[in-house]
Amino acid sequence: MALLVWVYLLKRMALIIFVMRYNVHKLLLTILFGVGVLSVMASVKKLEVTSPSGGIKVEFFLQGKGEAAYRVLYNAKPVIETSTLGFDFQGEPSIKEGLAITSSAITEFNETWEMPWGEQLKVVNHYKQLKVTLAEKAGKKRTFSLVFRVFDDGIGFRYEFPKQASMGKVVITDENTQFKLTGNHLVWWQPGDWDIYEHLYNTTRFTDIDAISKRNHPNLAQTYIPENAVNTPVTMKTDDGVYLSFHEAALYNYAGITLKVDTTNLMMQSELVGNSKNIKVVTATPFNTPWRTIQITDRAGELIESKLILNLNEPNKLGDVSYVKPTKYVGIWWEMHLGKASWDMASGKHGATTENAKKYIDFAAKNNIHGLLVEGWNAGWEHWIGFEDREGVFDFVTPYPDYDINEVIRYGKEKGVALIMHHETSAATQTYDKQLDTAFAFMQKLDVHAVKTGYVGKILPKGEYHHGQYMVNHYQRVLDMGAKYKVAINAHEPIMATGIRRTYPNFIAREGLRGQEFNAWASDGGNMPEHLTIVPFTRMLAGPIDYTPGIFDIKLKPWKPNNQVNNTLAQQLALYVVLYSPVQMAADLPENYEGNPAFQFIRDVAVDWQESKVLNGEIGDYVTIARKERNGNRWFVGSVTDENARTLTINLDFLDAGKKYTATVYADGKDADWDKNPISFKIENFTVDSSSVLNLNLAPGGGAAISIVPVK
Repeated sequence: MALLVWVYLLKRMALIIFVMRYNVHKLLLTILFGVGVLSVMASVKKLEVTSPSGGIKVEFFLQGKGEAAYRVLYNAKPVIETSTLGFDFQGEPSIKEGLAITSSAITEFNETWEMPWGEQLKVVNHYKQLKVTLAEKAGKKRTFSLVFRVFDDGIGFRYEFPKQASMGKVVITDENTQFKLTGNHLVWWQPGDWDIYEHLYNTTRFTDIDAISKRNHPNLAQTYIPENAVNTPVTMKTDDGVYLSFHEAALYNYAGITLKVDTTNLMMQSELVGNSKNIKVVTATPFNTPWRTIQITDRAGELIESKLILNLNEPNKLGDVSYVKPTKYVGIWWEMHLGKASWDMASGKHGATTENAKKYIDFAAKNNIHGLLVEGWNAGWEHWIGFEDREGVFDFVTPYPDYDINEVIRYGKEKGVALIMHHETSAATQTYDKQLDTAFAFMQKLDVHAVKTGYVGKILPKGEYHHGQYMVNHYQRVLDMGAKYKVAINAHEPIMATGIRRTYPNFIAREGLRGQEFNAWASDGGNMPEHLTIVPFTRMLAGPIDYTPGIFDIKLKPWKPNNQVNNTLAQQLALYVVLYSPVQMAADLPENYEGNPAFQFIRDVAVDWQESKVLNGEIGDYVTIARKERNGNRWFVGSVTDENARTLTINLDFLDAGKKYTATVYADGKDADWDKNPISFKIENFTVDSSSVLNLNLAPGGGAAISIVPVK
């Protein structure tokens, strides 16, 4: 018996030792893979990383003669087929072939961060990351890493070059990042322009993209389109219902991107914006490229809800930005586009006078609007456009004699209306650079904390373009100066947003699209109804839009008899919710609002949000968005359609259960039509709760705006 006990005990000890040894090995493997440290041998054929939920997978591998390549799968089906990666340099060999994987690492990151202002308060940032380090096997043996971050709503990847003796100063002539499509997708695109984003969107199959035919548009004097390429964000829908949108994130000291189109091979390739010397980027190691982004969803509205581009940016570097005040504003602006007034004083109908500014302040104070933009306030507008040499035309501290800026600011403070400064540079960047510190110090002295900048015209110095590295760095200098003097920046004629508002929350908005002013003077009929059903799924994915909605005099009478706004009045209201910006303009002349009950929605609507939900939407057809105000319990809903009338059913299940609300619906009238009867509208009130369903009857080019207020 004793012998049997000893045999049993010895067996148990052996089993324990085996289990301990197995668990130690298992623990070591877990540690190694958990921190992602993996020595990759030459025999490795493919590396993979999936999104946290497993729906998106990225495969990385070397093919052929050691060329870096990747694929992307969504729900186990390819959405990006084998695509290669590389660079061309001035005076140096290209990085293309002869690469070897030296190491890789897989990690996971999960956080929730808060936006100081924005579409929502809390943002989940959850991804898995694959970092692959590569080196040339011969020649200069240059090394770099490719970093893939895979989210549940898409991917971002970038190149990271460490400091190394074989790469000092670098002149990039091409970045050869490919996106091989899996089919002839439906695409919403605009030409890959190096100067502007003010083209209308086109809806075609991929093989029908023709950007070159859009060159030299009569409304776009400074446009430059050297390739058959598209601007980003560019959005697509596959035949099996997957939505893809391509853009970039965290653009610093680098050129903006367009995507060159190969219609034969269903391929896009990065075409960086260069200059007249065909130089795209001048930099030195160490450096990182911007993230190349692909949002991937099977519901169009999820593209809008995605925060992928923001999450690929670093956290707030500025700390307290309480001087950034989301607000509604009015302005001495639309009257110039109508021809009622002018920017310059010599014309005899100068708009930016002390008297006129006070009229706008009185109107704003009476209507829950707390900002005033004044354009044409400073000397120089007589020679601001159409002149070859515009350097030295403007200064940014000297008002015209009929504009007492100190009195305007004093009067505005008395009424609770803050001045928004305006700096139109006429694209003479060196003049503005020289005056930046002085101009922003002037704003600080006046206690002004917001500025709208502008860059109309061809960039000076000659040979540079609005979206090239030179201007990317210029826009950043302006942003840095704003941070120094506690000024928020709203840039017009900008570089496209890439999510850096997370890192620099004083970058509150940008234009970067064909805006409202085109309706006042464009010779092609302005922005047709379809335009604003495409913009939320394309341009708005990049960031906040200063579109300037709220035009009530749709036919622009008596000022512009040959032009009009191509939406109904109800749609103009809906845009305050559909097109996101923390600064929203009541853009029309004050007299066009007086006595109109529809203006109550503009008085009421919030501009800073606790959460946002896309209730429905199809690109180029319609979209409905609901947003809840920050620090309050009211909801606002905006719904817009294209040139087709439609009925949309929306569920109010986003409301708090067990609570009653009053819904005020500003809807198209029964006979409303964007062209025939655009100002026909009706206002209805309903008591609703989270179980309620509303049917919205949208007229051609129409919309609906809803305020939802808790019943006390």
